[in-house]
Amino acid sequence: MRLNEFYNPDADSINKYDLDDTRKPKLSLENLNKLKRIKLFKKSEMESRKEFVQKIYKKQDPNAGMGGGLI
Repeated sequence: MRLNEFYNPDADSINKYDLDDTRKPKLSLENLNKLKRIKLFKKSEMESRKEFVQKIYKKQDPNAGMGGGLI
């Protein structure tokens, strides 16, 4: 006789979360990998945004002049 023959998931109250439950949910490897990919994506986006902002707001060379030299 096996113990899982008598297991009823509907009557299982240990693994169910209530509204007032303060336990953190268990993270699976799938969830951890997804969080890792999101973190890497956000990091790469911040690096590219940082480079873009530095190009826009960099100080100009004082000898370069104001225009493009078309006049």
